[in-house]
Amino acid sequence: MSGREHGHDPALPHSAQAVAAPPSAEISPRSNDDLEVVPGFERENLQGWIPQLATEADIRAVIEKAFDYRGDVTITRKSKDKNGSEITGYLFDRRIGPTLENSVVRLILATSNERPAIPYSDIAAIAFTGRDTAAGKSYEAWVKKYWEKRAKGETNISIEPEALE
Repeated sequence: MSGREHGHDPALPHSAQAVAAPPSAEISPRSNDDLEVVPGFERENLQGWIPQLATEADIRAVIEKAFDYRGDVTITRKSKDKNGSEITGYLFDRRIGPTLENSVVRLILATSNERPAIPYSDIAAIAFTGRDTAAGKSYEAWVKKYWEKRAKGETNISIEPEALE
């Protein structure tokens, strides 16, 4: 957003700029805990999902989900190359163009450091085959583990991340 969208107008002198209103006495005070807690959202469990790609909109929507997914995906291509028609890796980039031919995804392969680019138009299927490394890793899950350890009487509680494999 520009400064103008936030109420800043360079044509006005600085003293005439819009400023936030001071807190009013009518507003009830809230604790810092209430102010810092933001409701989370549920992540879809995509692990193992093999969606149908019937339309261009389906392809684009599934690629967006694959881009947000924190595990490997297996892409079945319409054409074959030295690796065959299936390629498995982490989808780390997508470049969206006006057509499927102009749009590409890029993967980090599970078996090598190659980073092939695959046009959307060459994708026959996408399967969410890898383990979602972000599943169950919410702040709420971390706090729950903390309180469970504390209830057991543990001290110097440190919740370590689990090994990635």
